[in-house]
Amino acid sequence: MSTLRFSKLIDGLPASVPFVGPEHLERQLDIVFQARIGANENVFGPSDSVLREIDRAKEFCWQYGDPELLELRSELSKFLEVGIDEIVVGEGIDALLGYICRLFVDPGDTVVTSDGAYPTLNFHAIGHGARIQSIPYKNNRADLEFLAESAGAVDAKLIYLANPDNPMGTSWASKDINQFVSSISARSVILLDEAYGEFAGDDVLPVIDTSLTNLIRFRTFSKAYGLAGLRVGYAIGHRDLIRQFEKIRNHFGVGKLSQVAAVAALKDQRHINNVLDLVAKSKERIYRIAVDNGLAFIQSETNFVSIDCGHGGDYARRVLESLIRMGVFVRMSAVAPLDRCIRVTCGTDSDLDLLAQSLPTALDEARRNA
Repeated sequence: MSTLRFSKLIDGLPASVPFVGPEHLERQLDIVFQARIGANENVFGPSDSVLREIDRAKEFCWQYGDPELLELRSELSKFLEVGIDEIVVGEGIDALLGYICRLFVDPGDTVVTSDGAYPTLNFHAIGHGARIQSIPYKNNRADLEFLAESAGAVDAKLIYLANPDNPMGTSWASKDINQFVSSISARSVILLDEAYGEFAGDDVLPVIDTSLTNLIRFRTFSKAYGLAGLRVGYAIGHRDLIRQFEKIRNHFGVGKLSQVAAVAALKDQRHINNVLDLVAKSKERIYRIAVDNGLAFIQSETNFVSIDCGHGGDYARRVLESLIRMGVFVRMSAVAPLDRCIRVTCGTDSDLDLLAQSLPTALDEARRNA
């Protein structure tokens, strides 16, 4: 019998992670994925200039990264045209969501989100004793009206909204986001996740306004910049809110090479424009693959496409499992009705060739095993 005295909260939680990684599936199934197009990574990678900077700085990997992240925050300040004290950098958006929960959530507080939305916030919030209130999607998008109404009814501590959305790839226009933000009580903090913002159309991201005391916006170097493996995310908000992160964040969490790479990536916007072109072409190919197989797709503002398999979650899950067995890593939502779709990340020509080759077989196996 263990004598370790875990907290009552921790004792009541399952030992789980929000996502099953492709590496786990490879080990479990004894396969190697030939197309890794399920985790919304940027398969096109970082720019050559970023790789050169990493190579140049590798001899200094024995050093901790700057705990103030001054150079990166300075570059972000210039790029975003906000104050350096209005930016906090962390180990990806996931870590920043954990910090925001630590700053605000007491046991019994309510966090409002969408049912089936990015689950990491829930993971952190529940770990701090929060109650999660999940609002169903409406027409493949977060239901802004219902989110606002629910947040007001329960006096929510935090409200989470991803725009563009994961897992559906849809978005709201900036005017709708602004209206939503203005409808929320100043007592509630709005977490606006813009991880896929670089891929969105011109009228999706609102103009940054750091005068709003209850809005914090999250962005990342993991997607368009191709640095998912280095874990660098940042948040933008009112300086009084951003200052609070200094009390609890891991000041050495973002390593030296990660900081060097992020600075170089931010400076190479020509590469980002190239990535956006490659992603747009890849999405068009995925759309065609869906149509060629008699399936519908959801127009995407991200670097992935949700393909509607035309039936419920059990059917889509069989399609996904068949693709995985054939070496094509894709994902899907675990929540109905979103689970009628498989989610395919934009990939290289060879990635999508394999998807096009494998999908008819996966659909046939799903139909035969119904």
